[in-house]
Amino acid sequence: MLFGYKPCKIEVDSVMSSINPNTSGILLEGFLNIVRKKKEAQLYRNEIRHIFTAFDVHYRGFLTLEDFKKAFKQVAPKLPERTILEVFREVDQNSDGHVSFRDFEYAMKYGKNEA
Repeated sequence: MLFGYKPCKIEVDSVMSSINPNTSGILLEGFLNIVRKKKEAQLYRNEIRHIFTAFDVHYRGFLTLEDFKKAFKQVAPKLPERTILEVFREVDQNSDGHVSFRDFEYAMKYGKNEA
């Protein structure tokens, strides 16, 4: 456990693979860089959670098309409803009519490199 966080095996393997095998470990600078990236990713995820919670006004744990429409009317009032529907369909990965936090997080992180 590191700073209250237990990394999974994949994260440990990723860190270990970045270490030069000809050295006896990792330099402090490298370690701090890894920790910084992880902390930034955690803060970004918390920000995404906060946005999702603001849109989920009924506290259901998912967003409906109506939730999307209301949210977009607040942040982008001139956006055509057709565009909102297209965005909703794209974000609703399993086409069940609900956007879960996982769907929402995936869409928000799309194209962003994660640590």
